[in-house]
Amino acid sequence: MRMRTVRPLLALLAVAGLAACTAGPPAAPGGSGTGSAPPSSATQSASPTTGAQPTTLGPEDMTPDPSLSYPGTEVTPGQGNAELSILIMDSPAATPLSYTLVCRDGAPAAESKHPTAAAGCTALKSNPALLERKPKSVDQICTEQYGGPQTAQVTGAVDGVEVNVSYSLTNGCEISAWNAVRDILGSSGGAA
Repeated sequence: MRMRTVRPLLALLAVAGLAACTAGPPAAPGGSGTGSAPPSSATQSASPTTGAQPTTLGPEDMTPDPSLSYPGTEVTPGQGNAELSILIMDSPAATPLSYTLVCRDGAPAAESKHPTAAAGCTALKSNPALLERKPKSVDQICTEQYGGPQTAQVTGAVDGVEVNVSYSLTNGCEISAWNAVRDILGSSGGAA
């Protein structure tokens, strides 16, 4: 007799638990009070003109347009002048790979020691803010995937603006950021 009561109760709890997982986020305090969940990110379009912000980055979304990451960001071409020092660590114990990327008017200068100098300079001329890393939004969700132990450090200046930024491959958002600047890093790391 006791098993007849327990089984339906367990089934009811399981269904309630699944419903809670798929119901979406709770309404924001001070909201309209309708109780409806906001539309999912799958139905929202992300364009620089609307200011919409993507909330997930997964394996199928590995090279997003960096201008879509932050509302109000518009890509404007720059002068294409850069002097960057790039360190790539394949693992914490590995000897770092060191590159120098020097660009003049969007073209690599003779002192560049970089495997993809032309592509890196072109990327920086097209979007001089490409190396700006803004803090992750509190509502941004990153996939829990691991791209590898590689890390990168970029220091220097782009069009007179100081750059000091780090990259890793620790989750979907970090992998996406790495892939967005892989021509500048000169390495696809474990994210390719």
